[in-house]
Amino acid sequence: MRQCRRSRTTDRFAAFTSCLHHGFARVPARARARGSVSTSDVPVTASLASSRATLSAIPGRFAYTWCRSSLHLVWPEGLVLPAPPPVQTPVTELISAYQAWLVDERGLAARTVERYVATAVRLLSDHEPAVGTDGLEDLSAGQVRRFLLEDCSGLGVGSAKTRAGEVRALCKFLFVTGRTPRCLATAVPSVAGWRGGRLPRAVSAEVVAKLLASCERSSATGQRDFAILTLLARLGLRAAEVAGLELADIDWRAGEVVVRGKSRRSDRLPLPADVGEALVGYIAGGRPKSQSRKVFLRGRAPCDGINPTTVTTVVHTACKRAGLPLASAHRLRHGVAVETLRHGGSLAEISQLLRHRDLATTAYYAKVDREALRSLALPWPGGL
Repeated sequence: MRQCRRSRTTDRFAAFTSCLHHGFARVPARARARGSVSTSDVPVTASLASSRATLSAIPGRFAYTWCRSSLHLVWPEGLVLPAPPPVQTPVTELISAYQAWLVDERGLAARTVERYVATAVRLLSDHEPAVGTDGLEDLSAGQVRRFLLEDCSGLGVGSAKTRAGEVRALCKFLFVTGRTPRCLATAVPSVAGWRGGRLPRAVSAEVVAKLLASCERSSATGQRDFAILTLLARLGLRAAEVAGLELADIDWRAGEVVVRGKSRRSDRLPLPADVGEALVGYIAGGRPKSQSRKVFLRGRAPCDGINPTTVTTVVHTACKRAGLPLASAHRLRHGVAVETLRHGGSLAEISQLLRHRDLATTAYYAKVDREALRSLALPWPGGL
């Protein structure tokens, strides 16, 4: 709590402790029976405190995060005990093996693994007795399709395709590990949808200039946001790649930066002068002191590395300041490809810049070059 007191003003600290008091006063009965608060009680306690925060000076959207942070501060003092280990069941053992397979064999990122595991838990929860007896040998293609149809109800085309891919991955895992006698991945139906049916929703160079100009570079947060936006707009990085950037990834002498992308792939990209200046401005003048090796840190204590959601929030906040419609961080990546193409760059160059593994993915941007496409159009019969 002393760290918290030093990091916030007196009035906010008073409001914060009041919010925390009401939250811990309503700790679930199971925690009171144990005589201690466990980390498993954090979401419940923090959500209760979040509702109470409307009566104090703390915005409700911050109370949840602050209460979680407070538990981490008092945990080393012995006031909060670690969560009890989960009860091992055949389903949890299977999920643990599946999670390890996704990381070791598929090389998926942590957030992607969480999404795949969540889908697997929903599917396997309906067959929990079979997991511990016959190894899911009775799992049929009809049951898999039925689950997918129910799970995809209300989802858009893109989300449904993602969900189908998650189910296919689980079916492949069950087959290669001998838990099902046949591969049920072929039974997962394809989601109807025309790939590339829309033009890339790119952000123009004029919009990028307004977003950069909206950053208040006299503050530490403004310097951080300016550096994040510059990386997105100049190098076309993904939000997760920006959040995962570490200090050791920047080679100042060589003028390069190491980007860790999908499937544990690492690429070295040239570091343009304006991007380097933005990073130096933040690291030297705005980055708070922290033991974290992440380049971009939170603006409030605890000063840990940011997550991809924060990167998207930075873009949304810049759009609001500039009076522009909300745009995602990925639209800045589209803007890099479109601007490169309009200035004479080839699809192969764009593929290298965006680090696409398949050139067919880059071909998605060919439709924006209308002048080049006009030469391919056949004349209309009879003229116009």
